Amino acid sequence: MRFRHADTIWATFPGLACGALYATGVDARTDTGPRAAQYTARALARLTGATEGEFPEVLAWRRTFSRMGVLPTQYRCASESLLRRLRKEGTLPRVHPLVDLCNALSVAYAVPVAVLDLDRVAGPLLEVRPADGDETYTAFGGGVEHPAPGEVTFVDSSGRAHARRWTHRQSGHSAVGEHTRRVLVVAEAMHDGGAETVPELLKTVEAEVAAHWGAVTETAVPTAAAPDFVFGG
Repeated sequence: MRFRHADTIWATFPGLACGALYATGVDARTDTGPRAAQYTARALARLTGATEGEFPEVLAWRRTFSRMGVLPTQYRCASESLLRRLRKEGTLPRVHPLVDLCNALSVAYAVPVAVLDLDRVAGPLLEVRPADGDETYTAFGGGVEHPAPGEVTFVDSSGRAHARRWTHRQSGHSAVGEHTRRVLVVAEAMHDGGAETVPELLKTVEAEVAAHWGAVTETAVPTAAAPDFVFGG
């Protein structure tokens, strides 16, 4: 399978830093709670000195959303939403061991981290690109939506959209669950320093997945010059 950002994305957002990990062999039985708590504690410590809206990582995504014509305080990137919830409630929701771990890493690094069940993604291509307007998106509540033309989303080979407003919200269709075994993890940053942050985050995800599941992994740090991540044999 192949994952990539479209050339127009790299051209329009040259500050994008991306890291991707493919893993096979994950399950819902592993306890990642202690490790997730450590990463969450890092985020809580940072939040004692400033709100998430002051973080450069978050501000960069707000500027990106504004460039896309999206109100950044109405539609927040995933990491900002998680940080906001953490600041208000002191904890994050428990969803799935891998999702919980990646959510904790997302707040620790203040960077959006998506986790998709690859058995629910139609290959051979998953591409981050502007929507045509006829893509189908399934919300977590089960409703069907169509991203507006030009809205950045993750689109598979069947024309299914797996996100709304890029890093705002994932699709319920490819959400990780009890039966998930193969996943794609994608971290995306826009801030100055993202080119250093994302590879560090990617290495951490890889180490945690290996430690908790012993899973087979493949990783890549795509760039405008080499945008394709081919994985899974």
